[in-house]
Amino acid sequence: MADNYHQERLDVPAPPAGCPVHHTWSPLNDDYLAEPYAIARQLHDDYDVFYADKLGYLVVTSMSDIERIFTDHETFASVNVQDPVFPLAQQAQNVLAVDDFNPVAVMSNRPEPDHGTIRTYTRQGFSNSRIRTLEPFIRRRGHQLIDAMLSSGSPTEFVEALAFPLPGETVFRFIGFPEEDDEMLKNWCGDRKTFSWGQPTGTQQTEIAEQMVAYWRYCRDFVAHKRDHRGDDFTSELIDAHEANPDDLTYREVESVVYGLSFAGHEAVTSLICNTLVCLLSRRDVWAEVCANISLIPNAIEEVLRYESSQISWRRLTTVDTTIGGYDVPAGTAIFMNFASANRQADLFDNPDEFDIHRPNAARHISFGKGVHYCLGAKFAKFETQVVTEMLAERLPTLKLVEDQLLDYSANITFRGPTRLQVTWD
Repeated sequence: MADNYHQERLDVPAPPAGCPVHHTWSPLNDDYLAEPYAIARQLHDDYDVFYADKLGYLVVTSMSDIERIFTDHETFASVNVQDPVFPLAQQAQNVLAVDDFNPVAVMSNRPEPDHGTIRTYTRQGFSNSRIRTLEPFIRRRGHQLIDAMLSSGSPTEFVEALAFPLPGETVFRFIGFPEEDDEMLKNWCGDRKTFSWGQPTGTQQTEIAEQMVAYWRYCRDFVAHKRDHRGDDFTSELIDAHEANPDDLTYREVESVVYGLSFAGHEAVTSLICNTLVCLLSRRDVWAEVCANISLIPNAIEEVLRYESSQISWRRLTTVDTTIGGYDVPAGTAIFMNFASANRQADLFDNPDEFDIHRPNAARHISFGKGVHYCLGAKFAKFETQVVTEMLAERLPTLKLVEDQLLDYSANITFRGPTRLQVTWD
């Protein structure tokens, strides 16, 4: 179906006539996964637009072109952002072909005008007041996790200790999931980025597909339960909105929003928290400055999003024949927007390869998108990262990175953050 949450798009148009073709680069290359920015800068210097043969996408590297693509949602549709990058193995297809696995596209991958209608109701859940209601939980649970870190002793692995559990549990409380299901839900969500943005093996695809089906069934059962047992949570608000406006927000769309949000609401936040620590703790004078003045943290986070973003690309699909960078691009062409190059564009940011928490235009980055599909959870992600950074600055000013550790990054085209992060303190 055209509105399925995950689709395979096997018809790949030929590269645009005359467009440069890069035969070796891919965002999944080991050197790019380890350190994308120098390579991204060279790609931008070589071409604003090129076709990546290994990826099957037209790559756009300049901020102006990326902003144009984001704001012209009629020409550049968001329908492919949750799709697997590469074809699925037959066994994985069989797993997802069961009759009751039927989430529909709702937010990031739903085109206009339906996207705008659904967003009207989901945006209410991300109001400042709703975000503020979660602050006591974030602080309480954050302090508990820091207490556990201190009890276990230095050094510790920070992703497992705090950066992964806290964002997951926060978004689960936001949705209304019961605490006793947290570990099961986190396990189901863990490999979603590999499925939609990586290149998993057939066996991995099948295992992840089984987790996705189990998770979808859980979400459907949970929404059905909430329909009869409302609470002070986002799911209950969506059900209320559906019942008041069933033609604008269907019941299946409510189920699908819950299904999609729990991953989107915590995976990128985990990476943002870790990237913030990497940027700050590796610069002791900057960390000391932040510890002395926590009011510097919000702009520091904007600079992290520019300099070492948790999301370094996004995708679109052309709906009609168009032009990009002077090349004629046919309808059906997959577009890869390279944030890693745009966020360090020298004509937009002074000394773009320097990390500067005082940068006046740090928020000029494109890491949360632009236009009608600007990330709904951007404010939420920045707020949670700010609270965590404040707590660490206040309680662990001697926190530092374990020296000489080699950071490893998940093999996917979009989300970037260390899979493990060793920290220590005095």
